Amino acid sequence: MNGHFITFEGGEGAGKTTILHNIHLKLESLGYNVLSTREPGGIDIAEQIRQIILDTSNTKMEERTEALLYAAARRQHLVEKVIPALEEGKVILCDRFIDSSLAYQGYARGLGMDEVLTVNQFAIKDKMPDLTLFFDIEPKKGLARIASNKSREKNRLDLETLVFHEKVYKGYQILTEKFPDRIRPINADQSLERVEKEALISILKHLQN
Repeated sequence: MNGHFITFEGGEGAGKTTILHNIHLKLESLGYNVLSTREPGGIDIAEQIRQIILDTSNTKMEERTEALLYAAARRQHLVEKVIPALEEGKVILCDRFIDSSLAYQGYARGLGMDEVLTVNQFAIKDKMPDLTLFFDIEPKKGLARIASNKSREKNRLDLETLVFHEKVYKGYQILTEKFPDRIRPINADQSLERVEKEALISILKHLQN
């Protein structure tokens, strides 16, 4: 596989989705063959699973059920979209991947990061990202951004408490320390332009190595 698998991670309101879109356009202007996608979702089956996971009426969903649904969506997305694109030599920008499961279900839900990693290793085999950008912003500030964005669709994770999102943030910090060669922290608590520039520099450095 000659492509590059780059994932964007972070808590709610970190701005990664907007930045991913802008970086896609900039990389294309530089001549890269780019594919943007997201998790859970990106292809039809995974988008259907996404609807179940994020539906605000599904408050009875148990933690392990949630983790397994994410892993199932991840598997289908990987084999149907990501791996074929890598084989075509594309640069893939993916909004969330395995680190989200480790931070949200593994750490914040208390299932255990190693346990959730084991479930996901069955789903992805050995296909880890080549580079992961962690958009680092304190949960309180990220949630304030969401609250001010009236056009954003509300999902089930928005019903969680600040304490939950603080645990997610701690989970990401643990992962950043555990995988320093893969995960690059990006200071997301600054202007969109500066965050985007910092992220683009990290990606180009990776692509040009």
